[in-house]
Amino acid sequence: MSRTVDVDYLVVGAGAMGMAFTDALIEHADVRVALVDRRHGVSGHWLEAYPFVRLHQASAFYGVASTLLGGGQLQQRGPEKGLQERATQAEICAYYARILERMVESGKVEFFPNSEYVGDGTVVSHISGERFEMPGARIVDARYLAPSIPAEKPPPFGVAEGARVLPVNALARLEESPSQYVVVGSGKTATDACIWLLSRGVDPDAICWVRPRDPWMLNRALIQPDPAIFLGMAADTMQIAERSTSPEELFLGLEDAGIMLRIDRTVMPTMAKAPTLATWELEQLRTLENVVRRGHIHHVDRGSLTFADGSLAVADDALVVHCAADGLKYPPLLPVWRPEAITLQPIRAGFPCFGAAVTGYVEATRDADTEKNRLCPPSPFPDTMATWAMMNVLGTQSAMSFSSEPDIKAWSDGVALNPARVPPGYPASAALDDARERLAKHTKPALAQLAQLS
Repeated sequence: MSRTVDVDYLVVGAGAMGMAFTDALIEHADVRVALVDRRHGVSGHWLEAYPFVRLHQASAFYGVASTLLGGGQLQQRGPEKGLQERATQAEICAYYARILERMVESGKVEFFPNSEYVGDGTVVSHISGERFEMPGARIVDARYLAPSIPAEKPPPFGVAEGARVLPVNALARLEESPSQYVVVGSGKTATDACIWLLSRGVDPDAICWVRPRDPWMLNRALIQPDPAIFLGMAADTMQIAERSTSPEELFLGLEDAGIMLRIDRTVMPTMAKAPTLATWELEQLRTLENVVRRGHIHHVDRGSLTFADGSLAVADDALVVHCAADGLKYPPLLPVWRPEAITLQPIRAGFPCFGAAVTGYVEATRDADTEKNRLCPPSPFPDTMATWAMMNVLGTQSAMSFSSEPDIKAWSDGVALNPARVPPGYPASAALDDARERLAKHTKPALAQLAQLS
């Protein structure tokens, strides 16, 4: 079976970036879009994420430009009282389902779930086998940076018969507790797993954390949708960067300023993907003393773990929790606009939803691809301290580029996804004035120094 579908754009991937691009595009252009995803619905990897996951950042910074995720409220109780709300997995999936419903009702979007883009403007349904031909549609690749998650990727080590290894998703469905948990991974998923186990009453001594690399993390209290707070943090970062002579000195300076956090202050982290972390979470993670820093696991047997330098005994009934999917991707940066596809990538330092929304807005309001690429050069996700420095160089330069256009600046100042915005009518304050003055003074020399560090 085959059907021809008349659309202007074919967006491949209905996760966060694909949805943000499509939302901004149809909001500002009279076009028709085919939205395609291999999964059964929109939301991307959130559909498969572990059930106790929350956004690590404020909800306001996530989602699509036209509709605020959550209510923009401060948390009223708990250890993060006073910080912006952070959506749960269920809230994120429900939000995207509502956005899709509105898109479809507009008549501008048709959704093709459980389907694969096979090239040449052709989409094939995994369920019915039907082929959909979309001649002339401009391809939008929203999968270029799609993350790998434990629920969809087997553990990157061998597992012997009889050894207990489960993806992090399965923790919430355990029916019998082991005497020891072995959490494998260095990133946000592993920290979430450790904190969740502690919240369920697991003794810290019953958790062994295999942490191949120690991570740097951003202090969540400073990554907030309040211009004085966020721009103050940015100004502090530029001042510290301007005088730093090595990546290590940069990150230690950021730590002294309360911007960066590390779990063990006796160990210099080498990983700088830099998700946000709350100080209460940091305190919890520091209660875990059985930390294994022997690189990556090669093999798991019942009662032992094998590393490159030998083996380590664990409890005979130990449950190994797989949090070791590689997560963020680091493919080469591409021009966002090329003849073969629009390839979605971050268009500032971090905050990919905002970057995708900017890309959609620019696509809707500009004609020439050369001009679009000039306005929106891509920036990478970071992995090391050096690539974090490069992300900030390229991302800041890109933000300065698209913000120089009056219409883009006016639009982005009204978009909650934009972490650096000062909304119209935001009250003046000495703190905000100070942050702006310091940014104006220190950004240029700081970018030159960050480029050297990277």
